[in-house]
Amino acid sequence: MAAMNFEFSGKIWYWRGPAPWYFVTVPEQQCRELKAILKLVTYGWGMIPVNAQIGETAWTTSMFPKDGSYIVPIKARIQKAENLTEGDTVTLRLEVRL
Repeated sequence: MAAMNFEFSGKIWYWRGPAPWYFVTVPEQQCRELKAILKLVTYGWGMIPVNAQIGETAWTTSMFPKDGSYIVPIKARIQKAENLTEGDTVTLRLEVRL
């Protein structure tokens, strides 16, 4: 199975919504590349399943669109495993299966 791989750095930010979460926003260049393959990979509402990795910790999640970009949720177990908090800059590796 083919895949697209992305690597980028971004700051962890906190969304204080009804279900609070931490996220990293995907940079503009990678968002353009994702939008080009969106019809091949989305399962609805623009959600894109990915294999993600920060440091030595890997997990499966879904990116979703927000304000013209995509955001990647950073689960609590990932934050704990990599000793991360809001405002930290992380390098994210993503694999999107085509």
